[in-house]
Amino acid sequence: MRRALLLARRGWGRTAPNPLVGAVVVRDGLVVGEGFHAAFGGPHAEVMALAQAGTRARGADVFVTLEPCAHHGKTPPCTDALIAAGVRRVVYAVPDPNPLAGGGAARLRAAGIAVVPDVERAAAEELNAAFLFAHRGATRPWVTLKLAISLDGALAPGDRQQRWLTGDPARRHVHHLRAGADAVAVGIGTVLADDPELTVRYGRRPRVRPTRVVFDARARLPLDSKLATTAKRVPTLVLTSSAASAAASAALEKQGVQVLPADGTSVQLGALRALGVQHLFVEGGAGVAGALLNAGSVDRLIIFQAPVLLGAGALPAFGEVSSGAPSADRWRLIEHRRFGDDLMSVYAPVAR
Repeated sequence: MRRALLLARRGWGRTAPNPLVGAVVVRDGLVVGEGFHAAFGGPHAEVMALAQAGTRARGADVFVTLEPCAHHGKTPPCTDALIAAGVRRVVYAVPDPNPLAGGGAARLRAAGIAVVPDVERAAAEELNAAFLFAHRGATRPWVTLKLAISLDGALAPGDRQQRWLTGDPARRHVHHLRAGADAVAVGIGTVLADDPELTVRYGRRPRVRPTRVVFDARARLPLDSKLATTAKRVPTLVLTSSAASAAASAALEKQGVQVLPADGTSVQLGALRALGVQHLFVEGGAGVAGALLNAGSVDRLIIFQAPVLLGAGALPAFGEVSSGAPSADRWRLIEHRRFGDDLMSVYAPVAR
């Protein structure tokens, strides 16, 4: 199953809105077939693994990271392929919560195939957290908040001049993380300070470019910014308030920017989910981070800490977080990696 989870990651950025899935076929203690879901609309992991196994799949055990689907979608049901191949047993990590695709385990059992659920379930849940969150009835996207901070917990020096805190390896990994999201978001303060592109420019390009989102209550996104001037090529959305200037909003829309009035964090997140965003990757700044943390709407917190001190007057990363907010609870460390001299830590909120 751990091998299947590694295989599943090869589909990163290519399968959405479908999940990442890997499969391994084992016969007489030997791996005879492997596969993963490589792209949306393409063959599923089980079908790829069975094809590699060929006739050796008969009587074999199949390990798959998600319960095999039992419906006709872009491809035929994986349960049919497993039954036709004559496999002996199917071991899966997590049930499929999609009501259209679920029920595969019951169908396999009815065909006389042994089924074992929940093997390496926690790892599989983490791999497809956004997909599972969406299909379990969430009314907002799964939110990952990424911040690059100094040793003294600041986002930027006191003069607010643009300055990279982290090194090139960490910044390249951020592009990899963007590729796995449906939308990448920042606040207007970050746009005015840094004029970012918010695209995936390193590593494997995603099948669909993530929508670029700006939390911009007053529609201040400059018309000559990189986001506005490229909006007709890369989907760009500005979330404004109902009090935003109609003229400013109209000028942005003429540039190709989608402008969506939505007051309040929960309404804004709900609007993004209604547009099909399952995973929102937020890159700051302090105002947006504070609003999301205060609302208890951050599902994963990724901190890249650089070995620099910014000193007095620097912009604190969490200066906008209220002491009584849900985010004041403890966070659980789930991953820790080094990128050059920078440290990446991934945290999950501890349930109350």
